Amino acid sequence: MRRFIMHRVKCDREYSLALSALCVQTAKQEPGEELAGSLVAKAWSAIVDTTETVGRLFKQNADLVATHTLDKLSCLILEKRALRKVYQEEHQRIHGELTRLRDAVLKSTSEYEKCIENAAAAKEKYEDQFMKGRGNRKVEEAKERYVKATRKLHQAHNDYILLLNEAMNYEHHLRTTLLPGLLEYQQTVQQEAVDCWQTVVRDFSHRTNFCSEPFQALQKSVVESIEQVNSDKEYEDFVERYKSKPIPPIDFHYDESLLNNYSGKLKPEQIAIDEFTIDSVRERITELQAKVAHIQAVILEKETQLAQFQVDVSEIKTTPDLGSAAMVKKRAVDIIKRERDEAKCQEERFNSQLQLLVQALSLMGNEVPRALDLDLDVTLNGEQSSKGEEIMDFTTISKIAARHFVDKLKSPFLRKQANRPQHSKDSEESITTSNNISEETNNTHHLRPYSRMTVNPNISLQDEDWFHGVLPREEVVRLLVNDGDYLVRETIRNETKQVVLSVCWQGHKHFIVQTTADGKYRFEGPAFSTVQELIVYQHHLGHPVTSKSGAILQTPIFRERWELNNDDVELVEKIGRGNFGDVYRALLHPQRLDVAVKTCRVNLPDEHKKKFLQEGRILKQYDHPNIVKFIGICVQKQPIMIVMELVPGGSLLTFLRNQGPKLSPKELLNMCTDAAAGMAYLESKNCIHRDLAARNCLVGKNNVVKISDFGMSREEEEYIVSDGMKQIPIKWTAPEALNFGYRLPAPEKVPETVYQLMLRCWEYNPDKRPTFQEVHQTLVNIGKNI
Repeated sequence: MRRFIMHRVKCDREYSLALSALCVQTAKQEPGEELAGSLVAKAWSAIVDTTETVGRLFKQNADLVATHTLDKLSCLILEKRALRKVYQEEHQRIHGELTRLRDAVLKSTSEYEKCIENAAAAKEKYEDQFMKGRGNRKVEEAKERYVKATRKLHQAHNDYILLLNEAMNYEHHLRTTLLPGLLEYQQTVQQEAVDCWQTVVRDFSHRTNFCSEPFQALQKSVVESIEQVNSDKEYEDFVERYKSKPIPPIDFHYDESLLNNYSGKLKPEQIAIDEFTIDSVRERITELQAKVAHIQAVILEKETQLAQFQVDVSEIKTTPDLGSAAMVKKRAVDIIKRERDEAKCQEERFNSQLQLLVQALSLMGNEVPRALDLDLDVTLNGEQSSKGEEIMDFTTISKIAARHFVDKLKSPFLRKQANRPQHSKDSEESITTSNNISEETNNTHHLRPYSRMTVNPNISLQDEDWFHGVLPREEVVRLLVNDGDYLVRETIRNETKQVVLSVCWQGHKHFIVQTTADGKYRFEGPAFSTVQELIVYQHHLGHPVTSKSGAILQTPIFRERWELNNDDVELVEKIGRGNFGDVYRALLHPQRLDVAVKTCRVNLPDEHKKKFLQEGRILKQYDHPNIVKFIGICVQKQPIMIVMELVPGGSLLTFLRNQGPKLSPKELLNMCTDAAAGMAYLESKNCIHRDLAARNCLVGKNNVVKISDFGMSREEEEYIVSDGMKQIPIKWTAPEALNFGYRLPAPEKVPETVYQLMLRCWEYNPDKRPTFQEVHQTLVNIGKNI
């Protein structure tokens, strides 16, 4: 706009100079006395004078546009840039706070777990020293360490709960108040900028309107289009087209599994009030009360400012000019509203934490509860303690201590966590086929949260969720999207099986797990007995896999739910053959379901394997009674397999050759309707089958036809011709793709209405051919009359 107006000013000035020069040149040729009183001369003189006046008017308007309109437009441009910067900074600030709280929660969780482990170890050492009856000095030292570790645990417990509360409240406020408030403010200032833009353009239009009939005709359309601008509706279409989904809620909750190995007095989601925390709780209450009082004063101040500004705005005569008093006041009102809402959110967070602490303190009573019961009056002659409780004898405790020491030796790296009860949320996944197979539970492919990366000696590498078997490299690139994403897979190089770590870090990097002479696994750091220990070590340590790559393991990418284990598939017999491999009837364990399995030959190029898996992923999203149902894909090891519903009737082509003469027209029409229903469903999903034929349809129970073979495997009878790039089934090719050959005549017993539908499908003009939805509806209507 600015460049256009500048060029327009230049052109108008040049045009004004040209008219002035023309008038000066004409004035030199003044008419003689012989023309005095001539009407023609007077008319010509009027034309020249009018032209000179028009030239002056052009120059005057051009100068006004250059001094006023362009200045306003330049101010508007600067204002828009400033508004964009303010929005970006505010958006980054409020989301940065959420990121900080999320990182703080993760750090607090780690410290919490460490404190629990330290407290448990200190307790065990204290009990051991006490039971062995050594000198009072060692017992007291152990007791002191136990008390110190427990105090630190209780403090970490409270900090963890308060941090969770703060994060939960801030996340809620971000979604419900802070972000909507920022967006509302952005909407308001952008609408005001639109009003300013309208003023600038209206001024430009006024300065370039010279009231002649051609100008009026052109200017009318310009003015109408300008007047149609409405700041309230300016961004409706923009917002509708580019709006983003609401931020999904983040679940901040107390992880009760943290206390699985803890036997003290701490309780989930409850503030601990005892001799270790009473002082810090009271200090925290005083601190929160001061914060609440301060934030309430801030809110009151903002409310007062807001009321005053609103009164000022109502008293000022509103003008749309940029920088007017009314606009400045309105902008201030919007900013104060956002600041007030953010202060109220802070007040609510502080009050929530304060309520937790005050409520816990009010339930304490007159005496401060004890955090530890350290009176372990133990006798070695089998007598009961002063409290009448039975305690284990020295031999039993020694055995427990010895067993614990052996477990420590066996678990040098995080194995202790593997024996904890798993807080699993494994969902039941059902596999349903057209044979009315009942739902079966599948608990082996649940995605566990990556924050629980541990080593379980009872799980093999193939059973780890982040192990993807012989997944092709192209599939790895598809799965690893963000820096820090990683997975482990298997590959064959020089006929040797190798384990590969694939990481997304400024590109995709692949590291072969090195095997030492003594059979251990490593990269550049220490060696471990298993690949699991190596990967978990790299994940928790946060150091680069190699110093050269700088790649850090952050987020493991787990197998998708439909990725099955190869060992769960038992091939029974070969029932067909396709482009990529053989087709088998198989049993899927542990449900022992009858399934059909398509295999991919081991020696195929990676490009073919990629197509094999890609078509499997596309097929898994379809669910229709006339489409062969997809069950899963096996990529844990060679061969790669696609598991599908087993349709007992076999190929429709073979079925018609054997049973066709025995079927009635009604039954044949029903089979056509089934096929059309399946293709109509694919059409609704924007899927082109490209090879619909009887050989690629299967017959199930009650002669139900199901569409199959989506390019993943084909039967041996396939009749195709290749131009070096594509495979084309000749007899089913559209006429615009193949301009010779013949069309099938009407088969025997085919109703005339059905054959007319066939001819419509063969129309030379593609626009005249019916859709599959129309084909299906037509067949349904024909079936009602047979």
